[in-house]
Amino acid sequence: MAFTETLPFESDIDQLEIFGSGDEHVRFVEELFDVTITLRGNEIKVTGDESDAPKAAEVLNRFMKYVRSGKVLDKQTVEYIASRVHSGEDGDDDYQDVICRTIRGRRIVSKTHGQKKYINAVRNNDIVFAIGPAGTGKTYLAIAMAVTALKNNEVSRIILTRPAVEAGERLGFLPGDLKDKVDPYLRPIYDALFEIMGMENYERHVARGAIEVAPLAYMRGRTLDSAFIILDEAQNTTPEQMKMFLTRLGFGSKAIITGDVTQIDLPEGKKSGLNVVGNILKNIRGIEFCYLNKSDVVRNSLVQKIINAYEAYESKAEKNNQTKE
Repeated sequence: MAFTETLPFESDIDQLEIFGSGDEHVRFVEELFDVTITLRGNEIKVTGDESDAPKAAEVLNRFMKYVRSGKVLDKQTVEYIASRVHSGEDGDDDYQDVICRTIRGRRIVSKTHGQKKYINAVRNNDIVFAIGPAGTGKTYLAIAMAVTALKNNEVSRIILTRPAVEAGERLGFLPGDLKDKVDPYLRPIYDALFEIMGMENYERHVARGAIEVAPLAYMRGRTLDSAFIILDEAQNTTPEQMKMFLTRLGFGSKAIITGDVTQIDLPEGKKSGLNVVGNILKNIRGIEFCYLNKSDVVRNSLVQKIINAYEAYESKAEKNNQTKE
């Protein structure tokens, strides 16, 4: 039996902001909740199942509250708010936390609750582990926090590193010395730095030693004082490498360790340092583990669907293997 939920549409809000271009925002809500949404005068009517119509109406209420607070309701935010209501999460949509601005003036902000918790963890701890799938902003936000700390004179240098693991490639066949061989693996770090700082500014900082980008092997034997250190792709460290990296931390330094435990490229039989470290360092004050998930993905919405599809496929494969055993 059809059920209709009615809510007021206030005249101070632009219909286009809520409904989207070509009504794309409400179409997404209609498909997600299997409802029909219509605007008549100053009322929005949501018609559908008795359990779904109130939820869809709640989504629209949260859209209007979001726009009224002065924020822009883009496609990504629409999908995020709607999916949170769909999964029964709380009504707090205040998850935007401004970190800094890029060289072009674009604000870098947290775009999900998971990201906001991650940023707060970095502000309040000396060592933070950010673990989650591709597209959750682990590396990009870490670099934004590092650049901000450098600008505010909270640290005197930024050190960015990642393990040079051969993901199906042979480094020996690439031309140049070790740094030349691993530079392609560091490209995501360079891209983020260029976008946030600009290439010329980045090069000036490198020339005076304020920014260093290096493979993990270069960290051995060093003590890193007054530094903001980021270890990226940490799932490809061994437990020994992880211990080596963590014990480099000096006075006045922070470290962020990022990784995705579903994309380990280590040789078969080798343990990932990121998988092991949680059990070793849990409950130590000053160290926090942040677990991001598919709801924190801020890339093309297809990325979230791809992650869902792979999870379903892997879960089915695991069940089949258990049945055979």
